[in-house]
Amino acid sequence: MSYFNNIAEGAKTTLKGMILSIRYFFQARHKRKKEWVGEDNYFVKANGTFTVQYPKEEIPVPDNGRYQLHNEIDDCIVCDKCAKICPVDCIEIEPVRSSEVFGKTSDGTPLRIHAAKFDIDMSKCCFCGLCTVVCPTECLTMTKEFDFSTTDILDHNFSFSKMSDSEIAEKKKEFEEHQAQKTKAKPVLPAENKDEDVMKKPTAKPVFKPRIPKKK
Repeated sequence: MSYFNNIAEGAKTTLKGMILSIRYFFQARHKRKKEWVGEDNYFVKANGTFTVQYPKEEIPVPDNGRYQLHNEIDDCIVCDKCAKICPVDCIEIEPVRSSEVFGKTSDGTPLRIHAAKFDIDMSKCCFCGLCTVVCPTECLTMTKEFDFSTTDILDHNFSFSKMSDSEIAEKKKEFEEHQAQKTKAKPVLPAENKDEDVMKKPTAKPVFKPRIPKKK
């Protein structure tokens, strides 16, 4: 009897599972509306298919999502804070100092350093968002671009610098010449007699030590 009972139990459970599958089969004729996960009724509409025909169709992306990094290089002051706070060292910066202010950012911050190199390796990025938080001019942001898949990992290295090799060499030369002129313009102070300086310095007074009365 146990043999036939096992067959009956198997048929019963199979039928129960098939009924559930058939129910979803008929519900799949309808398609759910594409909504962001933050909507109040996102989990209310549970019936219907939610498969999107990517890349023709896409699910709405939240504004505060952490996706591909972008640097508005015209507003970058090359402060190096983003590279220092990055836990995976995915940001590489090469600064070139300028002898004078050569422009201003959109918020009025003066520009004194050229960005000879500003590369972000998104293959290393852990999408923590710390670099966007410490950026003083808010030029470094995370965009809504989430699909940057490629067959070559080197394509994940994004360069934002607009300077050519000749411009970098020219700016470096200008700063070196400025530093050399600045060094020449400094007045040479006469050497002072160290023995006289020692005599001029006041002698240190002895430290007062209180006397502790002895116990009788």
